[in-house]
Amino acid sequence: MDAAFTAEQDEIRRTLRDLLTKHGGPGEVRAAVRTTEGHDPALWHRLALELGLPGLAVAEEYGGAGCTATELALACEETGRALLPSPLLATAVLAAPLITALGTPEQRAELLPRIADGTLTAALAVPGGSMAAALGLTADNRAAAWAGGGRAGGIQAHPDGDGGGGWRLYGEVDRVLDGHSAGLLLVAAHAGGYPRSRTLLFLVSAEAEGLARTRLTSMDETRPLARIELRDAPARLLGADDGTDVCGALADTGSRAAAVLAAEAVGAAAGALERTVAYVKEREQFGRAIGSFQAVKHRLADLYVRVEAARSAAYYAAWDPAAGPLALAQALEAARIVAGEAVQLHGGIGFTWEHEAHLYVKRAAADELLFGPVHRLRDHAAGRAGLFGAVTADGPVRGVAV
Repeated sequence: MDAAFTAEQDEIRRTLRDLLTKHGGPGEVRAAVRTTEGHDPALWHRLALELGLPGLAVAEEYGGAGCTATELALACEETGRALLPSPLLATAVLAAPLITALGTPEQRAELLPRIADGTLTAALAVPGGSMAAALGLTADNRAAAWAGGGRAGGIQAHPDGDGGGGWRLYGEVDRVLDGHSAGLLLVAAHAGGYPRSRTLLFLVSAEAEGLARTRLTSMDETRPLARIELRDAPARLLGADDGTDVCGALADTGSRAAAVLAAEAVGAAAGALERTVAYVKEREQFGRAIGSFQAVKHRLADLYVRVEAARSAAYYAAWDPAAGPLALAQALEAARIVAGEAVQLHGGIGFTWEHEAHLYVKRAAADELLFGPVHRLRDHAAGRAGLFGAVTADGPVRGVAV
């Protein structure tokens, strides 16, 4: 393994950091989250056209750059540093890999080029309110709990009945990331009736009849969430109903997404730490900068070690996605601790609504709610590794030797 980045990877990082330094400051972030879309559409199109950000990991045959998860992770580290509100995570990290893995050739040819050029954004809607469980990060996603299931709950799908191969979806999903503005929804739904139901993914257009979307008030405004209501809304099956392993595709996407999310959380932690270091160099107390006090230096050194350890884990996970959930746990923990310490070291000003320190605290807390919590990420990873005993479909069996 060569741990050094290529010149192209370094250029991606440098170019994106320069652009976000000019156009992604705290003021721009606050203005962007108050727009209807929840992000700055002009900046998003610029990132798509000039840098090809949403198409980094899309194959070249579909208009993408054909890069790996490493390039996408480096890009997301920079967007995390700036706390950039954008549809990049929902579209390029979650939706595009699922379309690539499950879509028919026609569906890939129709959707992926539009995702790559930034003209189409997408969102993954999974019932149950647990994205982490659906992606196999905190639980075995083959269990039916995350998707509802049974005679009620979740999203129910049934054939359209017109003989055209269409479907109709009925149900409701909460906490859909960027669901209020996405042009395309990937909806996990049950088909086949009780008790033989199976989870499939369906494509729902933003203009579909029977679809209602409501933007929710969320802790972190840079992570806009929505409620999706489907009342016999028309939908297309993603891929073919031929026994495709949808849960397996979700788990594979989850592992790669965890690596990218870890890099993004590391970027947020690093951004909070950099701002804190700059502040303690300027803030004076007793006639000297507070950063010169030994106690402050020790606290900052501890934070620096946490950030660098999490960064190493995230980079390794980008190379080996199997390590994604553990890297994500370490990065989320680092982001939470660094953001909390940033508020403390900023003193009274760090608690004010006007200061950007609270943005990092909210991002850290919201990410752990969406993709964690940390202890469940670690517990599930340890169970899969057999550290606590035999692993069954319901999880690890404690006290049973492997």
